[in-house]
Amino acid sequence: MPNAQPRYRGRFAPSPTGPLHFGSLVAALGSYLDAHAHAGEWQVRIEDLDPPREAPGATADIFRTLESLGLHWDGAVLRQSERADAYHAALAELERKGATYLCACTRREIGDSALAGIDGGLVYPGTCRNGLPSGRVGRATRVRADDTVIEFDDAVQGRMRQPLATDVGDFVLRRTDGLFTYQLAVVVDDAAQGITHVVRGADLLDSTPRQIFLQRLFGVPTPRYLHLPVATNATGEKLSKQTLAPPINRARPGTVLMSALEFLGQRPDSRLVDAPPAELLAVAIERWNRTLIPPARAARARD
Repeated sequence: MPNAQPRYRGRFAPSPTGPLHFGSLVAALGSYLDAHAHAGEWQVRIEDLDPPREAPGATADIFRTLESLGLHWDGAVLRQSERADAYHAALAELERKGATYLCACTRREIGDSALAGIDGGLVYPGTCRNGLPSGRVGRATRVRADDTVIEFDDAVQGRMRQPLATDVGDFVLRRTDGLFTYQLAVVVDDAAQGITHVVRGADLLDSTPRQIFLQRLFGVPTPRYLHLPVATNATGEKLSKQTLAPPINRARPGTVLMSALEFLGQRPDSRLVDAPPAELLAVAIERWNRTLIPPARAARARD
């Protein structure tokens, strides 16, 4: 008999750089609804890989906001700050396979000879690919992307294709300060949690091929992807701490959830705006329709 498909398991993975704002709520709500509409699980992961960027108390504030909106998660929360051993082991596995190498280049050296990458970064020119220059010490660990072309179907954004060599180049897995990068950690953690579906903002769409590439190197399953439009302000900037996006108003959960549903193209029942979040979410799960999500990478959030 053929193997049964694994049960849907999704996740929301915020970084604790500040309180949740409307843009992060869109990702949380979209992933929550898609998971529950498919009778699946919804997990929460705290992506606290970069201590200098974290805000004191942000993790606890994120939990309080999710709970106030009725977005309750399944199982224990995974914290990346407690996962160093798993990342070390994963990197060692790639090193044994000859898939990585040490790089001595500084950011300035790369900038002097690199072309612009697909997501605003720089395409690494391969300076250290065949060995460190004489007298130089390895500062970071890169993975060999080679001439791999990654193709995948996104549930909202459609067919995606990316040649890693020309769009990204050999990318970093461990930084010069010893911290592991998002690309490595997200692949290791999705595999460890058995994530089958990733629903998140389209600002991460261009990095998905890198993750699929690593999944293939590790021999782990590739989740199905759905990238939601990113919420922007009036000037077209992504809502974030840097663009002074206000925190979610926990005192008005119905209004907040209604706004997020409308942003996602859904058709919420306005009569439920003052209903308990659990009641509103139950109806939203029943009515969840992926085909109504705008197929755009970004959209302005309503004031």
